[in-house]
Amino acid sequence: MKGTLATGLLLIALAAAAVPAAGQKWTAPQTPWGHPDLQGLWTNATVTPFERPAELADKPVLTEQEAAEFEKRFAQARDADRRVGAGTDADVALAYNQFWYDRGTKVVGSRRTSLVMDPPDGKVPALTAEGQKLADARAAARRQSPADGPEDRPLAERCILWPTAGPPMIPVGYNNNYQIFQTPDHVAILIEMIHDVRIIPLGAQPHASPGIRQWLGDSRGRWEGNTLVVTTTNFTNKTNFRGSDANLRLTERFTRVSADTLNYEFTVDNPTAFTRPWTAAVPMTRTEGPLFEYACHEGNYGMTNLLKGARAAEQVTEGR
Repeated sequence: MKGTLATGLLLIALAAAAVPAAGQKWTAPQTPWGHPDLQGLWTNATVTPFERPAELADKPVLTEQEAAEFEKRFAQARDADRRVGAGTDADVALAYNQFWYDRGTKVVGSRRTSLVMDPPDGKVPALTAEGQKLADARAAARRQSPADGPEDRPLAERCILWPTAGPPMIPVGYNNNYQIFQTPDHVAILIEMIHDVRIIPLGAQPHASPGIRQWLGDSRGRWEGNTLVVTTTNFTNKTNFRGSDANLRLTERFTRVSADTLNYEFTVDNPTAFTRPWTAAVPMTRTEGPLFEYACHEGNYGMTNLLKGARAAEQVTEGR
């Protein structure tokens, strides 16, 4: 009887130890050298819109029922296997069937109606006069020579840079996966889309010379408590994020908040492009691996075919 009682008490004690006390704060694991451990495979796929839709202008957060209904409508509207037209043109316009997409199925955990958190209206702030002038010039260039040569095509189409790499790193239609690696003095982020690896030095070393401009900018990281703060400057003037320019200063914050959730938040500070700084958050969730190579490269045959198509369209327009 005493043995049975002792065994029962031991099982109760073990069960109690396995369950955190009510209100107990979750503690992030640490690397062997004492930094919060952000390593692993993560995805930022979500159906939450980047900016708040007009029909949700006065609703920053959805109820559980509203979120479920929104997720259902999103899945139906984005279903590439749902034929909205007939014939080859309709099929080609869809690009892929549904199997290839991975847009996510859920709104972000807090049920926000936009990834943009600040301004409170969930919208990217207006461009400055200088920023609008630059945006107009870019649009005019695209209209005047949309496919004269590969340099006229968007960076993503040329397999050089996608929004998933950023920075900031935002979700697209598929391949929204990342693998984070850490050493005592660096953090590396492997991005599934295309071929990018962001290597972020930690410490107080200055940024590269202003004359050195890079597709991914020049990043420097530091720890503020349990949060990795990454500041990136030195962007090239050939890239733009929602209208940003080469003067963009981006601050990213990575915070592990649970075993399966990594909060990712970024602030855009670009006074020559935007009328005010603005912030967005894209929670990332743990996902199963492995990551696969995305065989997109600057010499892809799709570019050759696109330029051939442009020449054929010109001949039709010109009556040849």
